[in-house]
Amino acid sequence: MNKYIEQARELRAKKRLGQNFLTNVDIARAEAEYARGRNAVELGPGLGILTKELCKTAKHIVAVEKDSRIFGILEAELKCKNLKLVNGDFFKQEKGVFEGSEIMVSNIPYNLSSKTISWVQEMRIEALICVQKEFAEHMLAKPDTKKYSKLSVMAHLMFNMYEIMRVPRNNFYPVPKVDSVLVYLKPKNAEISRKTAEIIGLIMEHKKKSLRNALADSSKGLGITSEKVAEIGAELPYQNEKLFKLEPEQILESAETIASLL
Repeated sequence: MNKYIEQARELRAKKRLGQNFLTNVDIARAEAEYARGRNAVELGPGLGILTKELCKTAKHIVAVEKDSRIFGILEAELKCKNLKLVNGDFFKQEKGVFEGSEIMVSNIPYNLSSKTISWVQEMRIEALICVQKEFAEHMLAKPDTKKYSKLSVMAHLMFNMYEIMRVPRNNFYPVPKVDSVLVYLKPKNAEISRKTAEIIGLIMEHKKKSLRNALADSSKGLGITSEKVAEIGAELPYQNEKLFKLEPEQILESAETIASLL
């Protein structure tokens, strides 16, 4: 039997931490190639299958593990000179911990996907992340498709994105209910204000409607009257276009216009 599956069974994964451990060395090796000669970051190394491969390819690795049981095992087993292991919450680390990092390579817990993407954008580094298939489909979705959503718009505005490969569920233990996808992210130099992002989120909840009607349906969240909706709506360049047919840049332009008129 695969030694990583045996180890995962003994550990008994914690559901609250979203633990599904990668058990396929070939996938770990393929992932680690993206960090060759670079300073890498790994969120949740788990059993260390990817971490071991990163030790062979990366210039330096910072791996942050929240589970103290697993951290103890990794600390005892991984004796790599180019590895810095940290026990704690990845998102509560001081930015100095990741200074000089160039790429994140991680099989992230599904429940941390959105948070991880925001972190990568904030840090302005590249990333190769393994995410839930449905999350990847929403992220990569194009206008005028069923999966096009707020996530699609924000992701396309923030990154150049590429689907690298599908990862069937049986490559993890415990076996999740869904397959995964490896996605490569390269940050753009986009500057999107919190207010603009909030407006995009509100109007994309009504993506099947025209921009003007989506604005009207978002009036409560925006805290504006119907009179103000009419006033702003008249100024919008794509006011009669269905939101789900607009390009991310057109939605950004519209949200910025709304923000400036509020």
